Order: sequence, then C-alpha cells, then structure tokens
Amino acid sequence: MLNDAQQKAVETTNGPLLIIAGAGSGKTKVITHRILGLIKKGVAPHSILAITFTNKAANEMKDRVGALLSEDKSLNRPISISTDWRERPFVSTFHALGVHIIRENAQLLGLTRHFTIYDRGDSRRAVKEAMAQCSLDPKAHDPGTILNMISRAKGDGMNRLEYFDRAKGYIEEMVANIWEKYDAILAKEKSLDFDDLLLKTALLLEKYPDVKNHYAEIWKYIHIDEYQDTNRVQYKIARALAEKSRNICVVGDVDQNIYSWRGATIENILNFEKDYPEATVVTLEKNYRSTKTILAAANSVILKNRMRRDKTLFTDNEHGEKIALIVSYSETEEARAIADKSRELISAGTSPSEIAVLYRANFQSRVLEDSFIKKQIPYQLLGVKFFERKEVKDVISYVRAALNRDSWGDIARIINIPPRGIGKVTLAKILSGAPTEGAVQAKLSGFWKLLDDIKAEIAEKGPSEAVKFVIQETGIERMYREGVGDDEERLLNVRELVTVAAQYDSLKSEKRKTQGASESQDEKSDENLTENRAIEAFLENAALATDQDELEKKEDAVKLMTVHAAKGLEFEYVFIAGLEQDLFPFKHMNDAEIDQAGEEEERRLFYVALTRAKKKLFLSNAIIRTVYGAQRVCAPSEFIADIEKTLIEESVPEKPSGAKAIFIDF
Repeated sequence: MLNDAQQKAVETTNGPLLIIAGAGSGKTKVITHRILGLIKKGVAPHSILAITFTNKAANEMKDRVGALLSEDKSLNRPISISTDWRERPFVSTFHALGVHIIRENAQLLGLTRHFTIYDRGDSRRAVKEAMAQCSLDPKAHDPGTILNMISRAKGDGMNRLEYFDRAKGYIEEMVANIWEKYDAILAKEKSLDFDDLLLKTALLLEKYPDVKNHYAEIWKYIHIDEYQDTNRVQYKIARALAEKSRNICVVGDVDQNIYSWRGATIENILNFEKDYPEATVVTLEKNYRSTKTILAAANSVILKNRMRRDKTLFTDNEHGEKIALIVSYSETEEARAIADKSRELISAGTSPSEIAVLYRANFQSRVLEDSFIKKQIPYQLLGVKFFERKEVKDVISYVRAALNRDSWGDIARIINIPPRGIGKVTLAKILSGAPTEGAVQAKLSGFWKLLDDIKAEIAEKGPSEAVKFVIQETGIERMYREGVGDDEERLLNVRELVTVAAQYDSLKSEKRKTQGASESQDEKSDENLTENRAIEAFLENAALATDQDELEKKEDAVKLMTVHAAKGLEFEYVFIAGLEQDLFPFKHMNDAEIDQAGEEEERRLFYVALTRAKKKLFLSNAIIRTVYGAQRVCAPSEFIADIEKTLIEESVPEKPSGAKAIFIDF
C-alpha cells in the first residue's frame, strides 16, 4: 500500500521527476513500484535503468523488482525476462554501469574486454611506482595523499591534461607529473582504476555520439538513487543518458549529503529544477522506521542547516522511549558502558544484529572492540573488506592475470606465491622484458603454463570451479594447510571465495553485442571466453565491493561502524559514541575552524546517525579522552544541545573502575 505522495511519484512516469525522500520514507519501495508501473504501462523492461550507490542496495532493488514482477498476476510477463538478463531492467551501481559500458566499447579506449580493475591497493602500488619514475621519495610525499588528489580530480571530471593546465604551485605540478606516469602504468597493464570506471564512461558518452545514442535508445527511463551523493562525473553520465528522452527520475535527500570529501556535489540535487525546468517534485516525509521521539530529535537537529529544502519527517509510529545520554569519564569507561548496555539488550531478547554502535572516526573502534571482547559479546566490525584480505587478493590476481597477461601488477603479486624461487632481481628482469634462461626460464615456463591452464578452466567451467582450480593447482591450498598461526584462517577465507564465486555460476554465457567496433582476431579466436559473463560478474563484484557487503554474511553480532558506513542501514537500537566537540562534529587537524559548509555536513552526518534507529537511541560522550597519547578534557558535542531536553534522559557517570583521582591543571 502506497501513501498519497508515494503514489504520485509512482504514477508520474514521463518527464523529469525529483523525489525528495526523507530517511525511512520508503524510497526503495517507490522506485521498485515505479518500475513495475512502467512495465504495466507497456514499457519494455530492458529500457529501464536504475542506478544506486552500493552493491547491497542494488541487489536489494533487483530482488524487490523481481519479486514484484513475479507476484503481479495482471502482468503479461515475457518469458525472456526470466531467461535473458538483457531483457530485464538494468539495476546496478554507477561503477558497475561504467564497467558494462566500457566492456562493450573497450576497443575505443585501447582496452580488451577483460581489462583489470585496480582496487585501492593496486592504485597505491602504481602511484609509488610512478613516484619512483619521477625520482620522488614516498617517505617525503605520501602516495595515499597523491592518489586522493588524482581521485578527486577525476571525480570532478578532469583528465590528466586538464589538471596539468590548471596546476598551480609545486605540489599540483608534481601530482600532474606523477599522474602522467600513473596513466602510463595503467595503459601498459590494460587496466583502469576505480575513478576511471566513471571518467572513461563519461568520455565515451561525450566523445562518441553513436555510443551515447545507442544507450539513450536502450534506456528510455532512468532512475538515479541517492542523487545528493553524485559527483560531477556521475552527473555528466546521468545527463548524457537522459538527454534524449528526459525521462529521468532522481531520488535523494539534501539532508543526507555526507560525502563531499570524496567529491559529492550537493548542487546536483539543489539545481535539478534548473537543469530540468519542466520537472515534477514530490516530497516523501512520512517515516516508517523510527519513533516520534527519534524523529523529533532529528528534525530539530537538521533545522539549523541553511542549504536544504524544507521538509519535516513525521510518523504514525509510537512515541517510544526517550533518548538515553550516557556520560562517561573516559573513552574506556564509555566503551564499557556501551558493551554493558548491549549485553542488557541481548539478555532481554534483542538480536545482537539489531544493535549498532556508530562513531565518527575509525580510531574509535579499538577501545570498543576491547570492551566487546572482554564482555564476550559477539560483534562484527565493518571496514575490513573480505576482498581486501591478502590471501583472497592472491587468488583473484591469478584469475585476473590469466585473463589479462598485461596485468603486471597481478603477475608481480603472484609469481612467487607459493614461493617459486624467483627473487626481486629476476622479477625486475621479467617486468622489464629482459630475457631469462636456465633454471629461471624453466620456472617461468611453468608459471605461464599454469596461467594458460587457469584460462582454459575459466572458459569451460563456472567461476566456482575456476577458483577451486586456482586454489588447488597453484599450491595455495597446500601452502596454508601445512602452515602455522593464521594460515588455517587464510585457508578458510580462500575456500569461502569458492562459495562467493558459486553465486555467479548460474549466469549463462551469452553472445555479446558489440557496439560498432569490430572484433580483434584475438577475441574471435577466444569467443567462449569473451562470452563468459559469469567470470566477468564475479571479478566485477570483487573489485567494486564496499564495506556494507560484509553484512551479507548475516552474522548475529553487534555491528561496529563509522556513521558514513551506516548510510542506508537501520537497526532497532543505535549507539552514537564520542559525541564531543572536535570529534563529532569533527575538526581536522589542519583546520583553524570549520567553515559553514563543513559544519552543515557534520550536522547532516549526525542526522543520518540519528535516523538509523528504529526503537531507541543512545548518545554517548566521555569527559576525558586520550588523543595522540595525551589526555584532554572534552566538551560535549553541540549537537546534543540541539535536541530538546524533554526528549533526553541522562545517566550520571559512575566512578571509573580502578581509577585514581584526576587532577586537571587549567
């Protein structure tokens, strides 16, 4: 059953549509019912595009669209919608959309269909290599900072030459030179980094009108979720695809724009009606998630922001309990209090997975983990991605190297795993193309033969069998089985990768459709492999995985995560830890003071944290916190004062366990 505002959004199918969707207002329900409504009106399912930001959200949307289509008895469903993925609505993340478009037009970019997607570790390695080529010391200039500068520029839609032309001062000129070498490494390895997946897609749509027209003809109805979090290059992609039909529906909430640090531009959603003057605007304010008390707190907090559209969340839910304010003497006592309260909730019958502890900065997790371990409370820490574990990356590198022999980063990673007696000097020779002979050549021949065998296995079998083949035939399984310490856990992780890969076994190898460019002789001779969509989907998922994908494990444990990682999630009970001035709202070390834009984003981040809770909120802060080895007295966060006192019940801090008197010299 849809409410009036939701119904209006579902029924407005032609022309631009802006849906201002408050937290917990059922935006996914609206998008999925809108897709169903379009199909019931006769729109071909494959002409519908829906884009969101995380794999978890995209998978949920796919499942819900599929369920709606199968349950609606009035719908005359074509048989092909169940048997051919190309006949279904295209639901994915922005980056997965980019991978799809680039793969179908790879030759226009000088790539093969099986180009490698760099993860953060790959990119950092390549930046360090580029710095070495520029005779720069990574100890003097942080590779991570340089990578962030390149990433931010790409997110703003700039290529290397544009950045070089705009470079001001030594640092930016240095970054431009490193970027040139970095691009060369990517090109040599037939690879793209995470940001290239969007930048190169925008380039294809801008530079090749035939490509843009092709996709504009396919996707006549476009949906963009979380529009407030789009950056400039994502904006370009959306505009290009919707330029012809103008049937673009964007869904978002200015009050939940929290990613400016990675290039998200709030102006995209604020200016939607300028971009599309004929747009219809629908506001979803009814919240189905939280209690009246929680919403009253959230509304009062966000009201202080100026860069927003008027919107007040309301609900038919009960008033609920007051918000608990836990004041502790130190961060250790704070963590103990949160763990104790979590244990109380679990003892009273709450599932641990319905409890979340949110914090502003990653360093806060350490003391919280310590307390949960001591109290023997099951917990799951978001932030350590399964696909970033070394042993998992090793197996994936074997698959990527088998498909892309130019992926020298992968080859360098695995050529000595398990050990083959190939040292750094020999490896440098191999990477430079210098000839080898004797025993070294024999070892290399065996390695290349192994990659050939893996490639043949991929062509014939599903992803799970291919991954199993890698684990067994490379000797990785034997290495960990005979190892010590954490090797048993590493073996379990690589075996879990087989289970992950099995999710893609059901995808059929289908003849791909080329977009204008003719096939190369190599691709024609390797037809089975180029049609293997299953292995492509598996590798794509591994490359584009996010922190939230760890939740797919369904562990019955308390969730510990940053507020940023909690976006889009909901829990019955939510703790917000570290509510102290300069921590939340956060003050960067190099900031004399937070500007208005930064202040408003911090308040939006707190608003997001508040609206994750369904039943009860716990706000927590410490009087004294140890930062950089020194104790400091902390003022309570100004955000606490933004909430009406009648909504809060405060607990008096207990005497610290085992603590002596604390003397503070003012």
